[in-house]
Amino acid sequence: MRQLLKVNQQRMLQRIKELSQIGKTKQGGVTRKALTAEDQAGLELVKKWMVEAGLTVRTDHAGNVIGRREGTDPNAPAVLIGSHIDTVPNGGNFDGTVGVIGGIEVATIIVEENLQLAHPLEIISFSDEEGTRFQGGLFGSRAMVGKATEKDLQAKDENGITRSEALKNVQLDPDLLATVKRTTEQVKVFLEMHIEQGPYLQSVNKPVGIVTGIAGPSWLSIKIQGQSGHAGTVPMSLRNDPMGGATEIIQAIEAIATKDRSAVTVATVGKIEAFPNGTNVIPEYVKFTLDLRDIDLKRRDDALHDVKNAVNQICEKRGLTYDITEHLIQDPIQCADHIIQAMRKAGETIGVEAPLMISGAGHDAMIMSEITDIGLLFVRCKDGISHNPNEWAEIEDIEIGTSLLLETTLNYMKS
Repeated sequence: MRQLLKVNQQRMLQRIKELSQIGKTKQGGVTRKALTAEDQAGLELVKKWMVEAGLTVRTDHAGNVIGRREGTDPNAPAVLIGSHIDTVPNGGNFDGTVGVIGGIEVATIIVEENLQLAHPLEIISFSDEEGTRFQGGLFGSRAMVGKATEKDLQAKDENGITRSEALKNVQLDPDLLATVKRTTEQVKVFLEMHIEQGPYLQSVNKPVGIVTGIAGPSWLSIKIQGQSGHAGTVPMSLRNDPMGGATEIIQAIEAIATKDRSAVTVATVGKIEAFPNGTNVIPEYVKFTLDLRDIDLKRRDDALHDVKNAVNQICEKRGLTYDITEHLIQDPIQCADHIIQAMRKAGETIGVEAPLMISGAGHDAMIMSEITDIGLLFVRCKDGISHNPNEWAEIEDIEIGTSLLLETTLNYMKS
């Protein structure tokens, strides 16, 4: 029996700390929106670490940073490990980051031990997983499976800059987006490590968990159009107030998501915008986002149908008009059983019991499932807090997760 390879806890901890300084906010969080100066500075650091790990590094025209180590078989498909380093505004220091740094650590160990393995290895830092800047996430992985569109390229940020312009600003060519696509023949498996972003692992006192399936997200914008007017002179009975309509719709969304208490449907209105946004002005329109998810496709789609019906009925009753824009609709995804079993075996090898669980959050892995089998590994995070400056994962848990990731990777690189 071979001696277990040991990952370098202090190296990973130092890299997490170093990356956390890029885009650091006054509130103690971090903001690295896709294709911004902060995001690019973070990716330069990732590239540096990849080079130090002995990888050949390139950036594709979606903005994905890819480090590759060739295998002994030139015709073998690659084993891919990936996650992201872009963040939500004032986010945490572990979301996505531990997956990229953990992947680089796996590559580093393989190089340090001079392991001669049949399959190539690629570590990927995906572009714009969060979708914060252009209201459409998982862009880099969608481009990698050939699902990024012209609509994605023309999406604008709050300053009116399109994604296409942002790509050009970092010396990438959106006209070459099709070259990013990978094929099933090129990829053996895709593996991802991520913090849980929920409280389950803490509740069962386990450092890591193995994901069996990922809930399918639906991201929408709902715009309610009314009639603007003076707050003091238009009687309540004569108003077509979109704020009142939006309020009633949001209450209906909550009722729809909670009607089946045994289900795992979740619905979040995370951003609201009113125009002209004056204290003494009845709004002309109100626009808000909706993030609706479920692990069960039919239940998710039924809830989405009910939301659209509610919007229509409430607006009709109140004399309002509306527009619903779908930014991302993704089916729930099941992780490959053979990878789940390989991860369980890896857990036994390192002496860790990793419970099976589902993911309520979307990840690049769910997109990569369109071209290959996927596996997703969660690391415990404190109190289940994420997308927040208080997001925290212990380095000891990250070390265990990376060790499990390493053993799983070696299993797939050998033959």
